[in-house]
Amino acid sequence: MRQDRKKRRQEQLERTFEERIVSINHITKVVKGGRRYRFNVVVVVGDRKGRVGFGTGKAVEIPDAIKKAVEKAKKNLITVPIVNTTIPHAVTGEFGSGKVFLKPAPAGTGVVAGGPVRAVVELAGIENILSKSLGSNTPINVVRATIDGLLNLRTAEEVAKLRGKTVEEILG
Repeated sequence: MRQDRKKRRQEQLERTFEERIVSINHITKVVKGGRRYRFNVVVVVGDRKGRVGFGTGKAVEIPDAIKKAVEKAKKNLITVPIVNTTIPHAVTGEFGSGKVFLKPAPAGTGVVAGGPVRAVVELAGIENILSKSLGSNTPINVVRATIDGLLNLRTAEEVAKLRGKTVEEILG
């Protein structure tokens, strides 16, 4: 009975998440007997309600690699603070040589972002945002830099609590 409940809950979680493939790389390993082919896949999953994650998978066939990547992505979910369909403040995320600048935008702007950043931001549920990818344009580095930027976001309530002030004092 307990396992049935756990299984149902897992199925509900799987249904609520949307997945998007960011990149598929073909990898060749040369060995004594010839070439070994594999595929490396980067996938982003999100519920469009503030939860997003990414994962990578490597396998001989693409569907297996995608399945592995989705499983990893669901284990690495983060919660993104969203204020009026955008982010609370401008932030720069970094990973390796990849940098992504994220800036809040007024309603009606839409998602102004490149491929990997767009995948992460849309699946997080952010509807209005401006972004610029700086440095490395490798998809995995751009995705990780975007996730880093979203992790560094703080709402006015969180900042006020940290500083021991009221929200009105923080916002001015």
